[in-house]
Amino acid sequence: MTRIDQLLAHAAQIDSPTAQLDAELLLAFVLEKPRSYLYTWPDKTVTEAQVAAFMTLLERRQRGEPVAYLLGRQGFWTLDLQVAKHTLIPRADTELLVESALQLADASSTLKVLDLGTGTGALALALASERPLWAVTGVDRIESAVALAQNNQRQLQLANVEFLSSHWFSALTAQRYDLIVSNPPYIADNDPHLQQGDVRFEPLSALVSGPDGLDDIRLIIAQAPSYLTANGWLLLEHGFDQASAVRELLQQAGFIDVSSQRDLSGHQRISLGRLPSLS
Repeated sequence: MTRIDQLLAHAAQIDSPTAQLDAELLLAFVLEKPRSYLYTWPDKTVTEAQVAAFMTLLERRQRGEPVAYLLGRQGFWTLDLQVAKHTLIPRADTELLVESALQLADASSTLKVLDLGTGTGALALALASERPLWAVTGVDRIESAVALAQNNQRQLQLANVEFLSSHWFSALTAQRYDLIVSNPPYIADNDPHLQQGDVRFEPLSALVSGPDGLDDIRLIIAQAPSYLTANGWLLLEHGFDQASAVRELLQQAGFIDVSSQRDLSGHQRISLGRLPSLS
């Protein structure tokens, strides 16, 4: 019979920068137990069926498949979200968008907020969970992504957020928002990083945006003024080396108070600007 500690010791040798964590998450998933159980009961034996299931997941991870896709779940902000292969995996760096948006208005405000390219709904759901008085809308052009975000909403029981099918602003005629956030595709179509790590398994439509990675950002910045209220804010995630270009695009489109903010690694990861009032 195979024990928990034996499985973990074997699995920790896989070719992954987070091998130990990967093994713990996958084994806890197979056993339907929290990770703490693995170290509380290291000498517990595992059934042959559980060993087989664990080894299958481990082999898929060894080939590079992201743990989030293997588990079907990913943590973001304070939320546990369902993920699928047709959506981008929410990442910790994107939480900077949430932090920055929350700093623009306090909990007593009643803003209308739009999340463009919502995917799993991570940004929209995080903002809705922190600001119950905000009316949040998340849109995505992929119908299955909209369905996934709606399912996450139901699981989290958040009533102040809705998800719609829309290719950026296409289905939002005559609507205005106080705040627009987006983590759009921003990788150049020939970027070598597309052949490395987890992104090999993520949908290209959520990653790639033209020769310099800025095609979708250009479109969003150009069209956003027609959907923002006076003094409304636009916040965009972008590549680590794109901040200067994005700030210039924002300024050319008439945004003021333009700035960039740094992520956990010290890179300028998001840029934002305010649409001035007509007066």
